[in-house]
Amino acid sequence: MNEYLEQFKEYLTKQKAVSSNTLQSYIRDIQHFFDYIKDNRYQSPLQVNVYCVQMFIEELMKQKLSDSTITRRLASIRCFYRFLLQTNKMKINPAQGIKIEKAPKKLPQILNGAEIELLLAQPDITESKGCRDKAILELLYATGIRATELVELNLEDVNLQSGILHCKGKMERTIPIYPTAVHALEHYITRVLVEILCEDSPKPLFVNLNGNRLTRQGFWKIVKGYAAQAHITKEITPHTLRHSFALHLLENGADLKYIQEMMGHADISSTQIYVQLLNSHFKQVYHNCHPRAKV
Repeated sequence: MNEYLEQFKEYLTKQKAVSSNTLQSYIRDIQHFFDYIKDNRYQSPLQVNVYCVQMFIEELMKQKLSDSTITRRLASIRCFYRFLLQTNKMKINPAQGIKIEKAPKKLPQILNGAEIELLLAQPDITESKGCRDKAILELLYATGIRATELVELNLEDVNLQSGILHCKGKMERTIPIYPTAVHALEHYITRVLVEILCEDSPKPLFVNLNGNRLTRQGFWKIVKGYAAQAHITKEITPHTLRHSFALHLLENGADLKYIQEMMGHADISSTQIYVQLLNSHFKQVYHNCHPRAKV
């Protein structure tokens, strides 16, 4: 089965040109599936039928995995068998007709203004790590970029003089940075980054204390750590500051089209979730604050 996995990996890399994170997700999902079919005495993925894939999905449900995880694994299996179809190794895609009953999509968790200020106040900027972390948190809230986009930034992507970030993520875009974030970045770059950067190019903007590019997992630990330190009990994800950035812009009158461009959404329907979130937020404020609503 390893041979098929290697061929699939080459297909994803050379023909589909997927990102490193997407590649890892596909391979991890297919490896899970291969483990399952081996445990059920299938000698090859070519022997798999619709029943086998359906049983695998039911097994994932028994494990109480999230709907999003199960949906992603099924999508990975579909992609794998599309590859086998294209290479004439299979005649049908056994995962094609299987559907998953989707649970209602939950609105993303948002930090309010006071919680944002509390989170941003946590790093100790007298220390190198705190100086870097302050710059990370300020830049995230200033621009709303994705966690993956943040760790892929290079020093050349930031223009401190004009207060501009050039993001080369899913959609290339230029995003303004508010002065406090510019100051935090300048402090970090001049005091910490220049001391540990090597001569290689391109130079990563955010590094660990060994001088290597910060990973997404490393970033995630930073945010979780400061949220715990600030006693913020809300469920925090790598996208929490991104969602908060978008909602707070909308609350303060920003045009939805402008927010879409800043967020790098290809379709405005992705941005419209923040309108629902805003309506939900206002309804909650109404019920919490209106004297007659409490009766």
